[in-house]
Amino acid sequence: MRRHPAVQLLGRAGMVCYGVVHVLLAVLTAQVVLGDTGERTDQKGAVATIAETSLGPVLLWVLAVGLFAFALWQVAMAVSGYQWVSPERKRWYRRCGSVGRAITGVVIGIAAVNYATGSSQKTSTEQSQTWTAKVLALPLGQVLVGAVALFVIGLGVAVARKGVKKSFEDDLYMSELPAGSQKWVERLGRVGWIGKGIAYGLIGILVGFAAIEADPSESGGLDKALHTLAAQPYGIFLLALIALGFLGFGVYCFAAARAHKG
Repeated sequence: MRRHPAVQLLGRAGMVCYGVVHVLLAVLTAQVVLGDTGERTDQKGAVATIAETSLGPVLLWVLAVGLFAFALWQVAMAVSGYQWVSPERKRWYRRCGSVGRAITGVVIGIAAVNYATGSSQKTSTEQSQTWTAKVLALPLGQVLVGAVALFVIGLGVAVARKGVKKSFEDDLYMSELPAGSQKWVERLGRVGWIGKGIAYGLIGILVGFAAIEADPSESGGLDKALHTLAAQPYGIFLLALIALGFLGFGVYCFAAARAHKG
């Protein structure tokens, strides 16, 4: 299925949409660096930014279709992709990553549809706190929330490691990129994967605090993680790195839309 021309075309167009979301996340994060106290510094905040433009409803539907197409492509990659990766253990890691990106694409796509139709939206922090409260109410709830925190932190480390080792380049035909752009894709892609890994790690730490304190209000999504970081000594410098990371990841997505081996 993933080799079908229609799936390839829609999937690569969806990768562009995925990149646009991350570029908007970079802008929102930069606004926090500059002192903005808003609480929509997450993927849904990026969608809301599009909704506020003059062509908002049209752009939201285009974004939603693109993200659903991107999710379909990632599902196809999870089923039979990454044949160029060895050993097989690493191939399965990449496929699990595609599952995660498919879920993310669907979630952001649904948010775009809801904004386009005028439905109300919760921030990622509100959703995270609601979910954390429900899990904490279960037997061994603190243990379960703690396990999720460790998983998210581990995911952040894995994502950042991909940037450090530049293994994301294995998924691209670098020679298909415009002459002179390969170095920029390598540099920005590296910063992008590392910055995104740091963002995941911050979310995991917040969930970990919620587990330790048995207090769902300690939990939070990307928006709370970034604003919490902004309040720390020297946190503004890390925020700047994360903003650059989201921008770099967006650039990587644009390059992958053209040159991904899938």
